[in-house]
Amino acid sequence: MNKGVNKITPYKIFVIVVIAVLAVLFTFPLYWILTGSLKDPIAINAAVPQWWPLEPTLDNYVRLFEKPAFLWLMNTVFMAVMSMILTCITAALAGYALAKKRFIGQTLVFSLFVCAMALPKQVVLIPLLKEMAFLGLHDTIWAVILPTVGWPFGVFLMKQFSETIPSELLEAARIDGAGELKTFLTVVLPIIKPGIGALAIFTFITSWNEYFLQLIMLNSQEVLTISLGIAKLQAEMASDFGLIMAGAALAAVPIITVFLMFQKYFTQGITMGAVKG
Repeated sequence: MNKGVNKITPYKIFVIVVIAVLAVLFTFPLYWILTGSLKDPIAINAAVPQWWPLEPTLDNYVRLFEKPAFLWLMNTVFMAVMSMILTCITAALAGYALAKKRFIGQTLVFSLFVCAMALPKQVVLIPLLKEMAFLGLHDTIWAVILPTVGWPFGVFLMKQFSETIPSELLEAARIDGAGELKTFLTVVLPIIKPGIGALAIFTFITSWNEYFLQLIMLNSQEVLTISLGIAKLQAEMASDFGLIMAGAALAAVPIITVFLMFQKYFTQGITMGAVKG
């Protein structure tokens, strides 16, 4: 009955070739950065490019860590991880409340979140800057973390996942005497876990790459992120491509690591989840 399901057809071959070509094109910049960070100045500036470093060296990384690159990296990791954790917590709670609770102004609140998704970030930068200065948080890592916690897209995403939760499960939990917190932790959380995994990746990458907000909020050397640090290196050493590529390679490691950790949930999450019987 299933004979011929795995039969190789010209269409399948074409799809595999296209995917392979796209994979090479998308990964080549990362490959070039990694190999470039292992080349000496002569090799990296050679007229004929070396596709693979003939004499690999870690000198670029040694010189990078002579600068406060490790501090920049730790600042960025702390910022992205805290943004990810706080955003996932608040978005999961808010999305569940908007999907499964009934209260006055519910539709209006959700409409405001949807409208906020269409609002350009540049519009709110000045109010955010004034707010952080008023709170005494300007030029601190928290000035970059807190504005991302109420991410409207996160609330919207978690609301869509929470709507897949059968109301019967919630009612059964209440009949068994479970409170709101226990119901959320034991019933809601396992069902929306794929959505949280997807949101974690989105939030981490968005926070990591939020260059403009970091540029506005952070000034001091000790609170710079890796993105600002690399930009500073480019300004100071515009021709030192090996050092710049080493910084870029270092900045890519945490993002790749987080994606590999959450890729299972990310794959499930982008399909908007499903309730398993």
